[in-house]
Amino acid sequence: MTEQHSPEPGAAPRSDPTPTSPEPVHPEQGPTPHSPGIEMAPGLEPHPMLAGDAASAWMGLRVEDYAPGRAVCSLIPRPEMLNGFGIGHGGMTFALADTAFAIACNDASDHETYTVAQGVDINFLAPVTPGARLRATAERASRPGRSAVFDVTVEQESEGGPVVVALFRGRSRTLPRAGR
Repeated sequence: MTEQHSPEPGAAPRSDPTPTSPEPVHPEQGPTPHSPGIEMAPGLEPHPMLAGDAASAWMGLRVEDYAPGRAVCSLIPRPEMLNGFGIGHGGMTFALADTAFAIACNDASDHETYTVAQGVDINFLAPVTPGARLRATAERASRPGRSAVFDVTVEQESEGGPVVVALFRGRSRTLPRAGR
């Protein structure tokens, strides 16, 4: 769906290609199917956190595996995900790592709590090549109480084997769902 914007006097009208975003999904809502455009590996149930996740759907996210404290997600960088140098935009690499982090933080069977990011750091180690699959593997490193630390390694497939392109460390906080 496109939206027409009122042009300035003398300017031609322009079309905004941004689709209308879905209603936000709140943590209090129960499990629902994932957003269309997100691919789940065979045998995986949709993670409830992905319901209404338009950003992951737009990225063409594939969830390859998840379990409490761990997640593996991937995507193939498309031309609109590249920066001015023709390599993967760091924001796309970050978004992939952040999504794997979020899935690893949130146990799909836990309906009493939800977990959010407190802060993250990312180090970009190598350029991302267009068209070659990126894979983010998130694993819980520590969980003292309601806070936790997760490490996410982002690798890109290459002829010589996977190449680490980024290391991401996320700090999370688990909160009770409203009304519980």
